[in-house]
Amino acid sequence: MKIAEIHTVKGIMKVAFFEEDAPGTVANFIKLSEEGFYDGLNFHRVLPNFVIQGGCPDGTGAGGPGYTIKCELNGNNQYHDKGVLSMAHAGKDTGGSQFFICHNRQGTQHLDRHHTCFGKVYEGLEIIEQIRQGDEIEKVVITEN
Repeated sequence: MKIAEIHTVKGIMKVAFFEEDAPGTVANFIKLSEEGFYDGLNFHRVLPNFVIQGGCPDGTGAGGPGYTIKCELNGNNQYHDKGVLSMAHAGKDTGGSQFFICHNRQGTQHLDRHHTCFGKVYEGLEIIEQIRQGDEIEKVVITEN
């Protein structure tokens, strides 16, 4: 089983993927990570008690990889909770590289089945609370667990 290590200036978050529920989204994130796409990008959007968001190549929230992917909303793990990694988008089937990680369930439950949940932080949860807008994603490393 593959996992992601999201290396940030505040520490490392380890993410287990929801490969059965969101295989296309997971494959896209792994591909971009292995190409070094996320290296040096920042968390351009940080909303306390809601989400930390990164993956925009221009740092504004408007950029992406130059293509879009389909949403995968029907799996068993499509519920936003603390530590859930989900695909940001500007409307159905418009995601690409931007992702967010949830602070809690209370502020994010309205996103269920509207944004593809494709993993969950299982180690380094405390890092989510420490991330501030502009903090760098040093690199994302994909490994086998």
